[in-house]
Amino acid sequence: MEYEIRFYYPSESYEEKLALLNAIKELNYEGKSHEITSQFDHPCKEFSFYSQAVDGRFRVRKTENENSSKCLVSFKRRLKDTTASKVNKEEEIELNIDPKEYDNLLLLIKNVLHMKEIETYERYRTKFSNEEVEIVLDEYPFGLALEIEAAKTLTNQEEVIDKYIKLLGLDYQDAYRLSWDDKYEELCKSQGKKIYTEVLFGKDMPKIDK
Repeated sequence: MEYEIRFYYPSESYEEKLALLNAIKELNYEGKSHEITSQFDHPCKEFSFYSQAVDGRFRVRKTENENSSKCLVSFKRRLKDTTASKVNKEEEIELNIDPKEYDNLLLLIKNVLHMKEIETYERYRTKFSNEEVEIVLDEYPFGLALEIEAAKTLTNQEEVIDKYIKLLGLDYQDAYRLSWDDKYEELCKSQGKKIYTEVLFGKDMPKIDK
């Protein structure tokens, strides 16, 4: 089970939030990487991951920085009681793949399994962590997200998140409880922007206001 909480800010807030994280001595800086993620749906409509019954995301992600390259396949879904508390509680299954097989993996998913590619997005992720928590700054084409996720091995995950909420001076009421794509679509509709299936830097994107 995954316990996490997420906040959104204007892109210009990156340096401010980075300074806050750097000031927490308990956290270890793990660097900044570029990620490209593709999300797919089940080929049979009755088993759609995007149905209310499932409410999940099947993802293939490639992460690269100057030192390493990774590929991850994951399935993540909101549970019925996801928003019952102050913190999101979600189910997540992850599988690491040799990054050299990334292109072959996409070929299998698209051309053999015939899964429909729903959307692709990119972001730059700056990561901090220790044995109890992972905190990231995600720079999307439309804005900045700060996400706090407690280690899955812990039994006091909500307490851990509460600890870092207080250290960072955040307010639970400012948290965004839905996914990045919900935030993107919400911004597009409010700002009259075209909703792209490829959310990439360089495209005409909405922006989170100050």
